[in-house]
Amino acid sequence: MAKNILFLGGTGNISRAVSRRVLAEGHRLTLLNRGRRNHDLPEGARFVKADLNRPEDVAEALGKERFDAIVDWIAFTPGDIDRDYALFHDRTDHYVFISSASVYQKPPTQALITESTPRANPFWDYSHQKILAEERLEQLVRETGFPATILRPSLTYDTVIPAAFAAWDDFTLIARLRAGREVVIHGDGTSLWTVTHAEDFARGFVPLLGHPQAIGHAFHITSDEVLTWNQIYTAIAHAAGIHTPRWVHLPSDFIVQVEPGLRGTLHGDKMWSAIFDNSKIRRIVPDFRATIPFHEGIRRTVAWFEARPERQRIVAEHDAIHDRLLAAWHARSG
Repeated sequence: MAKNILFLGGTGNISRAVSRRVLAEGHRLTLLNRGRRNHDLPEGARFVKADLNRPEDVAEALGKERFDAIVDWIAFTPGDIDRDYALFHDRTDHYVFISSASVYQKPPTQALITESTPRANPFWDYSHQKILAEERLEQLVRETGFPATILRPSLTYDTVIPAAFAAWDDFTLIARLRAGREVVIHGDGTSLWTVTHAEDFARGFVPLLGHPQAIGHAFHITSDEVLTWNQIYTAIAHAAGIHTPRWVHLPSDFIVQVEPGLRGTLHGDKMWSAIFDNSKIRRIVPDFRATIPFHEGIRRTVAWFEARPERQRIVAEHDAIHDRLLAAWHARSG
C-alpha cells in the first residue's frame, strides 16, 4: 500500500537516492526544507518551503496533514530532536532520525560492528552530538512512546567523492590525480573500511518506513564489501582514468598534528577499521543486499560530476591540505 512520506531536508547525497526509490515504489513524497538546494528535485516529489526552526512556518505549510513516516536528514543535536518532537509527534506513525555510524566506539574494542557496539567518540564533536541526539530520542521513546527509529549510515556516496579527507562534494581530488600530483593516504592504507552506494542504502531503508518492527530500534545499513583504503583510493584513481597515481602514505597522528581540523574524520572515524554486521537489517528486510561494488559505483560518481561543468568545482583548501602535509613531511624527512 502506498505511504505518505515526509522528508525533512531530502536534497543531499544519500537522501536523493532514497527519494528516487520511494517514488519508484509508488509512495507519495513531500520534501520540506528552505529551498536552497532544490535545483535537482526527483520527478514526482512535492516540495514544501519552510524553516524547521520556525514552527509557524511548518504549521502553515503542512496544515493538518499527517504522514505515515517522517525522516529527518538534517538533525544533528538533541535540540533538533526536541524541535522535531514538538512539531511532529502528533503528525506521524513513524519518525526516523538519520544518525551516523561514526557514533560507534572509538577506538574500537572489537573489529565487527553491530548495533549493540557501544557509542563513544571523544574525537569528533559531530559524532558526539549525534550520540547525544540518539540518547534524547531514546528517552522520548521510553517516556512518551514516540514511534521512532535510528538509522546509522557509514561512508555512503553517490554524488560525492568518498575519500578520507579533503574531498566530498567537489572535484578537487579527481583534478589533482589527473594533474599527476601527489595524494596523501592516511596510515599505510591497509586498514579495512566499508563504503556504501546510496542506492544500496535505499534498498534497505525504504522497506523500514512504517514497519512496526523497526520502531524503537537502531539500524546501520552498509555494503558487505570490505576494502582497504589503498583499494578505495586506487578505485577512485582508476575511475578518473589514472592507473599510475602518486600516493604518499603518512601516519594519521602526523596528519592530525599538521592539520588539527582532520582529527574528527581520522581519529574519530577513518583511521580505524570498520566492518559491519548487517544481520539486524536483514531480519526486518530479508531481501536486502548491497549490489553495487565500489569500483563500479565510483565510476558512476565520476561520470555524474563530469556530466555538468558546474559540478566540477575545485576547492583550493582541499588542495592546500595535501600540499601542507607533503611539505611538512618532506621537511621532517630532511
